[in-house]
Order: sequence, then C-alpha cells, then structure tokens
Amino acid sequence: MPNVSSSGPPMAASPLTVAVLEIDEYAAGLGWDQPARLFALVDTAKLRVQEPGLAAQLGLDSPDSKAATLTPIEQEELPPGKALDEFLATIAWPDAVAGCAMTVERLMLPPSAESSVPEGLSDAQLTKWVAKHPDRQEVRMTVAVLRDGARESAVRLREKDSPTEVLTGAGLVPGLAEALAATFES
Repeated sequence: MPNVSSSGPPMAASPLTVAVLEIDEYAAGLGWDQPARLFALVDTAKLRVQEPGLAAQLGLDSPDSKAATLTPIEQEELPPGKALDEFLATIAWPDAVAGCAMTVERLMLPPSAESSVPEGLSDAQLTKWVAKHPDRQEVRMTVAVLRDGARESAVRLREKDSPTEVLTGAGLVPGLAEALAATFES
C-alpha cells in the first residue's frame, strides 16, 4: 500500500525512501517540463572517508550532521534524443555506488480510460493519442534501486503538486525499477 507523505518522510522511513523523497523534493524545486535526471546513490559515511572534498562540497563533512544514510549525486544530463532504455543499457556503476535513482515526467491515463485506447497504434501514435486525451495526467516519477535489490518510488501528480500528495511505494513504477536494477548487472 503506498504511503502519502505528510511534510517529510515518515519517522521510520528506510534510507532509500528518504533518498527518493529528497530527490522528489529537489525535482519539484526545479519545476515541471524537465528532462529525465539520473542520480548515483552513495553511502554517506563511506563518502566522507573516501571523498572528503566532495563530502565537504555537499555539506556532509561533519559526522554529526543530520545527513541521510544515502546521498544522491546528480549525474550528467542524459543525451538528448536517446531512448531511456538505450541510455540505461550503457551505464556501468563503480563499486562505490550503492544504488541509483531517476526522475522522469510522463503522461498517464486513469485505468477508466484504458478501454478506449485504439488498437494497433505505434508508440509514437499512442503517445500523441494520450497527449490529447482529456483525462490525461502529468506525473513525475522518482524511482530508486539499490544493488541489494531494494526498490522505492515516489509519484507526484502535476495537478496535486504538493509534498503532502506524493505517493510512495516499492512497486509503483516496476518497468523503470527493472531498467535501473539492470544497470548493476555485469
């Protein structure tokens, strides 16, 4: 059952949930109509030891700081025009990376509209059809996976763009979670 955040992560939230909500909040601050963004998730304590300069730059250099267990580090912009699955297939993470996360914006239809989807449309035609549908909803999905298989997602509707309206759950965006998990398989 997805949780709805009420001003920040729940007290007993896992480090992965905290990281997903932190990335969602960051993406929300950038506004809508943004490109997909990719993040490496690193162990904050290890980062302080192995990369003290970077930790200081990120404001994580004090061991008693209230830093989360996982620190998201935004990666370079995704290459324009390259399909997301093709791009993700090219990624190999160094051992220091504990997990990764991605934010993407998509148009979605409510389940009630699925029966009216015309059959035989190409992906491009389907995308255009959804974009014109009166019940379409814009969503921002943030999905994170760890090397150990843990997954978490946050979904924010554009029409309910508030931190208190963010749905979280491990299985909300299974396709993207699978694609991100595959970046750790070598």
